[in-house]
Amino acid sequence: MSEPSTLPDDLRDAYEVLASGAAQILPADGLAERLLAARREQRALRVKLGIDPSGSELTLGHAVVLRKLRQFQDFGHTAVLVVGGFTGQVGDPSGRTATRVAQSADEVISNARGYFDQLMQILDPARAEVVNNAEWLATMQLGELLGYTRQLTVAQLLERDDFARRFAAQQPITLSEFFYPLLQGIDSVEIRADIEIGGTDQTFNNLVGRELQRSRGQSAQAVLTVPLLVGTDGVEKMGKSLGNYVAIGEPAAEQFGKLMSIPDAAVEQYARLCTSLHPREVDGLGADAAAGGVAANRAKRRMAREVVSLYHGSAAAAAEERFDALFSRNEVPEDAPVHAVPDGDPVHLPALLVSAGLAASSSAARRDIDAGAVRIDGVAVLARRYDVPLAELIGRVLATGKRRAVRLTGSD
Repeated sequence: MSEPSTLPDDLRDAYEVLASGAAQILPADGLAERLLAARREQRALRVKLGIDPSGSELTLGHAVVLRKLRQFQDFGHTAVLVVGGFTGQVGDPSGRTATRVAQSADEVISNARGYFDQLMQILDPARAEVVNNAEWLATMQLGELLGYTRQLTVAQLLERDDFARRFAAQQPITLSEFFYPLLQGIDSVEIRADIEIGGTDQTFNNLVGRELQRSRGQSAQAVLTVPLLVGTDGVEKMGKSLGNYVAIGEPAAEQFGKLMSIPDAAVEQYARLCTSLHPREVDGLGADAAAGGVAANRAKRRMAREVVSLYHGSAAAAAEERFDALFSRNEVPEDAPVHAVPDGDPVHLPALLVSAGLAASSSAARRDIDAGAVRIDGVAVLARRYDVPLAELIGRVLATGKRRAVRLTGSD
């Protein structure tokens, strides 16, 4: 058994960084053992991440596991990205309450192209291998596959929360879904993974890989899972459907503004999971955020600056300056996009906010108005003032919250 305290000083620092923010490390000494093995064998660890690309825009929530993978790369280890050219056609059932619609092989590969452009904004291409599991799964003989099935029982599969719920509710579970953890585990055997990382919803699948590796005489991979990132609302997990997300491809100013809107209680999690700050620095920011007031604002700014710098470099400074100009000094943005005000006088402001893309619905727009979050040329609209004379809008800047604004023009 290897405990972190028994590691050499340089490996102890690596362990501190790599373990920081992890939801779970299995077995508990697995990461330390793998680091020692790499040192002993004078080689880089092979750190696996399975990807079934959906083609969707990556958010900071998606990037949490990628940032952890980058940390392994920064310590000299190799990221092995396993594209689900075969498993993507099966569909990962993790967290699902119904059978997932499978993708075709062409869809998986097509989605992967755009997906990897985003991945490599985070990862170091020089320390990354990209493999397609169709290379071994699509050609596997039935007898070999049946040999693997003997390592996994139906009872084990039904212990999974998502399968257990669906079974109890008498909802269908297809045999192909039962095969998914097995196929993901075979990937670990094929690439000889030392460590597999993933979200907490992948724990069961990752542990299957350990069993299959043992059955083939390999050292069992360690498993490191990362938690789900809370959204900008500080309540629900980050998701595009909830609108509480920050996309890694968004403009710097948009990212900075969204990050400054998160609750103080979420600052430490964002700093730990979304930046490259050392864990001890994150501890300090967490303490400042918990203190509230000026200290919390300072911690939030540091976190926001670090995140934006990762994706936009030096543009982070300009994003912070723009934020201060808009919301600390109440200046009006000169580069706000133009939006035409529809005909009619007075103008129904909730409808205008929706048409300008500044609110998701009329009810959400009314809530923003009542909360004092809607401004015309930097001046807050009074609560319950939903109808505004046309003359008070033309040529003005309409803004909501702390990030978004449009310059209003006539409809002609």
